[in-house]
Formats: sequence, structure tokens, C-alpha cells
Amino acid sequence: MLILKIIRKSCAKGAEEAEGLTVIIDVFRAFSCAPLFFHFGAKRVILKADPEKALAVKRENPEFILVGEINEVPMEGADFGNSPSQIIQKGESYFKDKTVVHRTTAGVTGVSSAYDTADEIILGSFVMAKAIVAYIKRKNPDQVTLVAMGERSKRKSPEDEACADYLEYLLAGRPYNPVKAFKDIVFQQTAQKFIKGTKEYLPKEDPIFCLQYDLFNFVLTAKRLGDQLEVFKQVP
Repeated sequence: MLILKIIRKSCAKGAEEAEGLTVIIDVFRAFSCAPLFFHFGAKRVILKADPEKALAVKRENPEFILVGEINEVPMEGADFGNSPSQIIQKGESYFKDKTVVHRTTAGVTGVSSAYDTADEIILGSFVMAKAIVAYIKRKNPDQVTLVAMGERSKRKSPEDEACADYLEYLLAGRPYNPVKAFKDIVFQQTAQKFIKGTKEYLPKEDPIFCLQYDLFNFVLTAKRLGDQLEVFKQVP
């Protein structure tokens, strides 16, 4: 079993304080969406925390795909919002060999905030959890910071905290009860606002995908390349 120091933090302040190898967790929905871009063959994924800068990149490169939201509402000028079910419906023919610009209120802004203080940043979600842990074990850092970004980076959310719990379980054998995690997540507002199906931009199918465990065998890390913050696919 890996012995390392695991630090838990949450929301925007947690991202700003991140140190060591850092996992920025956004289950609903940013970092459940991000692996789908690569699964469907995107050649490049750029993260833009600032909505205006994201739109500027799109204007300068109309062939790029802009996936973006502000407080969950799809950005005006984006190709569509931050929805995994919509990405799945678009499929490989839409994303293959394309560049995606990704902007979200919690996950993407969290990566941007943590970048200068963290040693390395991994994008975190249930769908990549075992791959993330395999990657961390291979890197063998002294310290891992798990940042659960929460609802709009302001309030803790049960899905992000549960994902951090699951990563702790895989890393250090801490107790984890998947049935309790399910109960704590799906009956709370952060999931119910999707399940009720009252807002078109919050598809009720999204939580079904976001709460799947360990779908992908790769890890996504964020690094600066020139003046862009980009996502890179890594196999543990």
C-alpha cells in the first residue's frame, strides 16, 4: 500500500492553496466531459477559465469546438454546454482530429487557480479514478492534494467529496461505502437538478454517466504549452 501524505481541500480556496501533485475534482460535469473529448479522438484540448478569452479563441479559430458554461448555463457563442450526454450524442465524427476549447465555472477555473502552486495537476472524476491512482502510485509523490471543487466552486458538493473519498480509498485503504456515497449524491440538490429534467441544459442523463466508476484507462494532466493551458492524455 502506498504511504503518502493526502491533503483534502475544497472549492475555489482549496484550489488556490493546492500543493504537491494535485487532483482537481469536478464530477458534475467538467472532468467527466474531458475524457470523452479524447475518447472521441480530439487532437487537442485547451482550458480557458475566462469566458471572454474562451470566446476570443473561438472567434479567431472558428473550426475549434467551444464547450463552455457559466454557472451551468451554456455560454452564448459556444457550440454547446458542458454536458457529457450531449458530447456522447455528437460522437467521434464530431470530435475526431479537432481542437476543443473547454470553459467551466468549477473544474477549469480550479485547474487555472491551482496551476502556479501545484507541482502537477490531474483532472479528477469517478470515470478515471483507478487510472488516476495508478498514475499517482507510479509517480510516488510525497504529497497528494485532492481538491473537490464543489458547486460553482463556492459550496461543497457530495459528488466531488465522494470522489475524493474514493480516491483516498484506492490510495490509502481508507473506508469507502459506495452505497452510502450513492445515497449521499443522488438525493441531493446537485444531482436532483438534473434528475428532475426541468432545464434543457441540465440533461437528466448526465449524472448517469458522471457516476460511473473507472470507465477510462488513461489520466488527463494539465500543462502550459506556450500561452495556453492544455490537457494531455497519459497512460499510467
